[in-house]
Amino acid sequence: MSLRLRRRWLRPLLGLLVLCALALHATGYQRIDLLSRLDAIVYDTRLRLTLPGGVDERIVIIDIDERSLAEEGRWPWPRDRLAELVDLALGEQGVRLLAFDVVFAEPDRSSGIDTLTALADNELRAEQGFLQALERLRPSLDHDARFAAALAGRPVVLGYYLGHSDQSSGALPDPVLPAGSFAERPLAVTRWHSHGGNLPELQAAAMSAGFFNPLVDSDGNVRRVPLLAEYEGAYYEALSLAVVRALLDFPPIFPGFAASGEHYGGLEWLDLPTEAGDVRLPVDENIAVLVPYRGPQGSFPYVSASDLLHGRIPAQALAGKIALVGTSAPGLVDLRATPVGEAFPGVEIHAHLIAGMLDGVLKQVPEYSAGLDLVILIAVGIVLIALLPRLSAVQSTLLAAAVFAFLLALNLIFWQLLNLALPVVASLLLVVSLYVWNIAWGYVFESRSKRQLTSLFGQYVPPELVEQMSADPENYSMAGRKAELTVFFSDVRGFTSISESLPPEVLAELMNTYLAAMTRIIREHQGTLDKYIGDAIMAFWGAPVENPTHARQAVQAALAMQAAMPELNRELLARGWPTLTIGMGINTGWVTVGDMGSPVRQSYTVMGDAVNLAARLEGITKHYGVGLIIGEATLAQLGDEFLVRELDRVLVKGKTEPVTIYEPIANSQQATSQQLHELAHWTQALQAYRNRQWNQAQDLLDALQQQADRPLYALYKQRIQHYLQQPPEQRWDGVHSLTEK
Repeated sequence: MSLRLRRRWLRPLLGLLVLCALALHATGYQRIDLLSRLDAIVYDTRLRLTLPGGVDERIVIIDIDERSLAEEGRWPWPRDRLAELVDLALGEQGVRLLAFDVVFAEPDRSSGIDTLTALADNELRAEQGFLQALERLRPSLDHDARFAAALAGRPVVLGYYLGHSDQSSGALPDPVLPAGSFAERPLAVTRWHSHGGNLPELQAAAMSAGFFNPLVDSDGNVRRVPLLAEYEGAYYEALSLAVVRALLDFPPIFPGFAASGEHYGGLEWLDLPTEAGDVRLPVDENIAVLVPYRGPQGSFPYVSASDLLHGRIPAQALAGKIALVGTSAPGLVDLRATPVGEAFPGVEIHAHLIAGMLDGVLKQVPEYSAGLDLVILIAVGIVLIALLPRLSAVQSTLLAAAVFAFLLALNLIFWQLLNLALPVVASLLLVVSLYVWNIAWGYVFESRSKRQLTSLFGQYVPPELVEQMSADPENYSMAGRKAELTVFFSDVRGFTSISESLPPEVLAELMNTYLAAMTRIIREHQGTLDKYIGDAIMAFWGAPVENPTHARQAVQAALAMQAAMPELNRELLARGWPTLTIGMGINTGWVTVGDMGSPVRQSYTVMGDAVNLAARLEGITKHYGVGLIIGEATLAQLGDEFLVRELDRVLVKGKTEPVTIYEPIANSQQATSQQLHELAHWTQALQAYRNRQWNQAQDLLDALQQQADRPLYALYKQRIQHYLQQPPEQRWDGVHSLTEK
């Protein structure tokens, strides 16, 4: 078979493979995590675009907020205080039904009744007055009994949680469906192994109770809440469902199946029969409902619990409303990530569910949604695989755009008019994939190498070098190799004090301005940016494109950076920011260059002794009071192009042999007579210093300081004073140790 024929069949074959992969995802046989995440993103976007908005006044949230905690003290509050809250809400305010998104699992000991009882049983058992007073006060000191009395016979629904721990606590209400209710129709209902319920006397006093566990998706968002959950074989209802059933006078729950048949798991709704008709609640395979968010936080009125307790709310202001007691305080850890808010109070999730169930606007994911998604996939795939190869680029674009728009519109119609939350990402991705595959077919084969080089090296080297590499891509790779390069380090002097004096956002803007200016100069001089290390810059010359003048270009870049600093500092001063002073080190040598790192993260970088020395040279610039230091290996490649001042012969940390270090002053062609004159006198002073001619060296340094007061001259004068008092050893050869610097 010819290459042309193979390519002719390969084009639709790969399209069919994409279709098969997406079909497996749609049917659930082989889920693709990325598509599931994208479906969640599309769901969230669709939800936010169609939020009804507004504030639902039927449900009010009595909020244990930060102000309530400040006024009433930290949570949990004494139960007698909560009894007052219940009395005020159901009495003075006329609340229709009160529900707690809180669990009361531990007895309230805040009154001190345990201590008083212990005294009555021991030290004060003979004090009749004390015993009589205790018995008289016991009812008021038993806060749990006071709270239970406030709940008894009143429309109150408590909350509790289910879990997977080894221990349970508290009492549960009666299950709403007995064990074995779905024995013939196995479901993927959420199952739990423990519970955290309310105190038995509180649970017995309340009208009902429901669990407040949501279903948290893999991205951490709460989009669904199970209406029923299995615990010890029986089925318990969610807090929101318990509230709705209490409002409807506790109708029984009848599971509804889309079709009959043995072992069919097609549970699609729960029916609540009432005198006014059945209330139908659509559920998915987990007996869960999609939360019908109507807007961001604040879609229901919030009333501070402390305002209610302190009488700051007019009487009957909450009359006839459903009240949910919960918290928005971050410290009480009931904030959830949702599609409409990253820190959404859990109590408001229940409010959205209750409102949605009462209004009958719950979105549904029917059992047939996977089959419908598969049918749409196959139809779209066949049409596009057959037509796209035959169409021009413009025609293909128009067809793909039309199909894409049709699928979006159809999905929105299902969502908005029929309350169906159908998947759409697989179909949309199929359209995009087939379109891109057909349009990019020739491009993939013709320019793959060029794109690879741009992808690999574009972030490190200037565009013109990438273009040069693209002309012969086979000669370039990111594999490690030995090469002689010139390495550059720079650092901002006193960066710690600068960072401590500026707000974080100002510091970030300052550093972005500085790094952008310096990076532009490096790239203009054909340098390869290695990395930013805080305020430091690391770059190198000579790779990935070989450059015989790498040392010269590195020094030119450093001098250009020095020259750019005054203008940059004027800009910084104009913006009210501190000015910057930088130190730079350059060294040339054999290094290993290539893509290095771990499977988690890799970087095109250099390693070796020459790199370490470049970093050391940058580090000692402040010791000599200069902005740039180069090594002797770099100087050897510069020739006579630059005016260079020899600074010292030093033994730096990490080296066993001394190195001679230099400061490039300017390009030789641009050097002034003053610079040449000063350099000549400095050379004489340095020679006298190394010959131990201390007085002559000091006189020359004094004269130099009159010409230019440089820290370098003061440094050497300080050394001479030291050696005049403590002469160096006989074998001293002018080498200065900086191993501790």
